[in-house]
Amino acid sequence: MSPATPMTSPSRLEKTLFRLQSQQACLAWAFREIVDRPGPVIELGLGLGRTFDHLHRHLPDREIYVFDRVNGAYADCQPDPAFLFLGEIEQTLPALHDRLEGRVVLANSDLGSFDRDSNRRVAEMSSRLLPPIMAPGGIVMSDLPLSLAGFDEVPLPPGALEGRYYLYRRAG
Repeated sequence: MSPATPMTSPSRLEKTLFRLQSQQACLAWAFREIVDRPGPVIELGLGLGRTFDHLHRHLPDREIYVFDRVNGAYADCQPDPAFLFLGEIEQTLPALHDRLEGRVVLANSDLGSFDRDSNRRVAEMSSRLLPPIMAPGGIVMSDLPLSLAGFDEVPLPPGALEGRYYLYRRAG
């Protein structure tokens, strides 16, 4: 299946498919990039737990910190309760600043929706909260375009479609 032609916009199903394909390609790339780098991983947006499950299966020895308002994950996609932080991310993530500052090697921010105003607020929040916790050379993945001070945008790997997922690397 190929992306919709420029004259037609993709359906919501296609948008979701393209985002998931792009996310999977970016995750595979990121796993290779951090294989020899120690440090925790964070997931902003647990949702049903599918991405967490993928992270956990491919990074079984990593601390994976998960943040969301509520835990709606499938029973077989549950994070370790010691690494699950429920509530408003603007409060729960900064509360762990001392534990995470400058250590995170991979962050996945998967908080987008079909609401433009919400996406703008979420992108601003992620752009503000992620830089202080990221390690030098750390990778941020996002389903929304971010404006991260001190980061370079990274070209997408094969299999990822422009505008469906975004990659950034902290300088250093």
